[in-house]
Amino acid sequence: MRCLRLLRRGFLSMLPSKRSAGADGGQPKRPKVGESPPAAAASNGTRNGAPPAIDEDLHSRQLAVYGRETMRRLFASDVLVSGLNGLGAEIAKNLALAGVRSVTVHDVKDVDMWDLSGNFFLSEQDIGKNRALACISKLQELNNAVLVSALTEELTKEHLSKFQAVIFTDISLDKAYEFDDYCHSHQPPISFIKAEVCGLFGSVFCDFGPEFTVLDVDGEDPHTGIIASISNDSPAMVSCVDDERLEFQDGDLVVFSEVQGMEKLNDGKPRKVKNARPFSFSIEEDTGSYGVYTKGGIVTKVKEPKVLRFKSLRDAMKDPGDFLLSDFSKFERSPVIHLAFQALDNFRKEHGRYPTAGCEQDAQSFLKFVADINEASIDSKQEKIDEKLLRHFASGSRAVLNPMAAMFGGIVGQEVVKACSGKFHPLYQFFYFDSVESLPTYQLDPQDLKPSNSRYDAQISVFGSKLQKKLQDANIFIVGSGALGCEFLKNLALMGVSCSSKSKLTITDDDVIEKSNLSRQFLFRDWNIGQAKSTVAAAAARAINPSLQIDALQNRACPDTENVFHDTFWDGLDVVINALDNVNARMYMDMRCLYFQKPLLESGTLGAKCNTQIVIPHLTENYGASRDPPEKQAPMCTVHSFPHNIDHCLTWARSEFEGLLEKIPNEVNSFLSNPTQYAAAMRKAGDAQARELLERVSECLGKERCITFEDCITWARLRFEDYFSNRVKQLTFTFPEDASTSTGTPFWSAPKRFPRPLQFSATDSSHIQLIMSASILRAESFGIAIPDWAKNTSKLADAVNKVAVPEFEPKKGVNIVTDEKATNLSSTSVDDVAVIDDLLSKLEECAKNLPPGFQMKPIQFEKVFRHLYASIRFKDLFAFCLCKCCCHYLLFIVHFLRDVCI
Repeated sequence: MRCLRLLRRGFLSMLPSKRSAGADGGQPKRPKVGESPPAAAASNGTRNGAPPAIDEDLHSRQLAVYGRETMRRLFASDVLVSGLNGLGAEIAKNLALAGVRSVTVHDVKDVDMWDLSGNFFLSEQDIGKNRALACISKLQELNNAVLVSALTEELTKEHLSKFQAVIFTDISLDKAYEFDDYCHSHQPPISFIKAEVCGLFGSVFCDFGPEFTVLDVDGEDPHTGIIASISNDSPAMVSCVDDERLEFQDGDLVVFSEVQGMEKLNDGKPRKVKNARPFSFSIEEDTGSYGVYTKGGIVTKVKEPKVLRFKSLRDAMKDPGDFLLSDFSKFERSPVIHLAFQALDNFRKEHGRYPTAGCEQDAQSFLKFVADINEASIDSKQEKIDEKLLRHFASGSRAVLNPMAAMFGGIVGQEVVKACSGKFHPLYQFFYFDSVESLPTYQLDPQDLKPSNSRYDAQISVFGSKLQKKLQDANIFIVGSGALGCEFLKNLALMGVSCSSKSKLTITDDDVIEKSNLSRQFLFRDWNIGQAKSTVAAAAARAINPSLQIDALQNRACPDTENVFHDTFWDGLDVVINALDNVNARMYMDMRCLYFQKPLLESGTLGAKCNTQIVIPHLTENYGASRDPPEKQAPMCTVHSFPHNIDHCLTWARSEFEGLLEKIPNEVNSFLSNPTQYAAAMRKAGDAQARELLERVSECLGKERCITFEDCITWARLRFEDYFSNRVKQLTFTFPEDASTSTGTPFWSAPKRFPRPLQFSATDSSHIQLIMSASILRAESFGIAIPDWAKNTSKLADAVNKVAVPEFEPKKGVNIVTDEKATNLSSTSVDDVAVIDDLLSKLEECAKNLPPGFQMKPIQFEKVFRHLYASIRFKDLFAFCLCKCCCHYLLFIVHFLRDVCI
């Protein structure tokens, strides 16, 4: 059943779905600027006590990571974001895309030129307007199901009471103490997050209340093991099959199921693990009176909730405890940055402003504040203070750099999800990060840091105007404009990369926008569905910064397009940025960068995890220089007949999918394109595999050919019967439950699990959804129009019930491969050549009944199951939990900054 649910989720993620229509039934109308969303669409909260509805087309990727219950809790949450600088904008964007019930943005400040370096919602036309009001309409466009509102008055504690989580990005420490004390003591507690970005330094503080329960610490499926034996001892020794290491530790709780002989262990009672080893463990229990273990059994780890006791900001500031580290080479840096942020608050309180970039007087005043705070500290006094680090902090403290804001916006967005849902372990409690190594290696002239009344002044105050000029003149190539590509484009546009008349940013992507993209690829809107990703993303990036020199292409980067991306094109590039979703494309781009000696910024995401790799010619290894070890492959007989874990089921499902919907349609098209050449190739092969392939092609164009959608339903229903009933009946007929091997041991010994045939039921949602998905995919493959009622489960059930399903009778003498070393399940016959000739004759007859020019449409597995089988290497995995793929960009960009300085 679990396999069916996973398959259904994957199938449904790519099904063609109607876009919501307006009153005239046409395309959805683009909302006018400042216009509120329709009342029915403005909230995804509960209605009449019913759980919030989840748009599976829009949130399919999030559902795969968070799960349905977590999403429901998230959809019922109201969140406040105070401070719409660059960091506040990133947080608000992430929350709107995640789909909380409402986002209220608060700010009392007006837009100035410095805001344009970090806040992608703003333009020069917004200067002088309230920051919250200037952002609200564009924020609403991201998700019309989220209620977006603005507050422009001074916040009071009473304002906070209606929210589940509040985030502050631009607040004094005294005010933060006041608000956090209120949130900490409120019943129920209000999750409080204080986040700040100051140049190349950032901080996050979380307080989720005196007692916060984490329902699921890591979000992973519970670890399981297949039992091989259980001793009659005290303590009892449990041994598991050795095909997969156990992930249990001493003290873990486990439950038993399906145990035969010691049925008392199947009572669902959690039992504590002792003496955990790779394939065995003990339990503190006397099993001497439980009977003798005979066979079977699954042991599953119990995931226990964890209660965290957060300190208030006031208490935590005095006694911060352990800091979460992101870089173990900077072990002693977090306590110093902890002092720096306190000193900055004191500096602003006394001077009413930030320290001026490159000003020695301000630096000395700042250092004195740090020294005074450190002297006043008792238990956490620092013996050594890095003055150079603190000078960097003070000089760039006013700047909210977009790469830093993007990174911390992702972290804070994920913390809000944790606070509202209880899923994943939250940040506890302080996190500090710096990237001073990204500064130019040469000494910066204070004159070079002075503002010039441009949108890049914040960046200039940190890196200098010389580096800014180099960024504007850079030629960049971005491959892919999905979730990563959208973030890269936004960051580069705000930074001013490729924004001079002699530069160019080229982006290419051959994909088009789908509804499921909208929840994470934030440059796209619902009215862009069906349009080219690169073209829409380029237009959106140009709207962020009109000076961006960008060229959008719809070509796949591969050997076939080397006439487009030719030598002259590559010679003119400064940096290449990968925003891809598969290993093959990454390997190709890596090969081209290696050949042309170009720096490559590589990245990848999977759920809340990410990786980065920076490739610099003659300095670092390239992407293809190291490979992950090959994954352990299950024997073919195990996958097809004796699966015992979910990976086997998914491997089998992928094999069947590719065979039915990609490989066979390709074979059909090859035959129809050149029957003579195809027949010659099959006769030349003349083996069992060629025979089996021809049998399937012949069936596809013969007895299984679909002409109407009803034919597709019939095909899907009979496939269901074949896969989940008939094959199981044949298997258990050939190998009964009491069957023995030639040595006398039970055939159905661990890890084999005796299967039971599945009885189809049109009232079972997983059954009917699988029929729906398979029918629609089959119709697409044959080019058959999909009727409006195809996704109506009641009408589909009526159609399915009309399908005549023949009775199945198991056959004697059927050969089922049990040899784990077998590499091919096809059975060889001495008559293969004669059978192939007969099948080719049948194929020629079938072709005569096809309409002129008939071709099938192969459906690629990778496109459908991209979110279930993400082909991504995780070489350098960060310790951050992320939201919407933002964590990568800081590291990419800072290395890029350094590279263009050389």
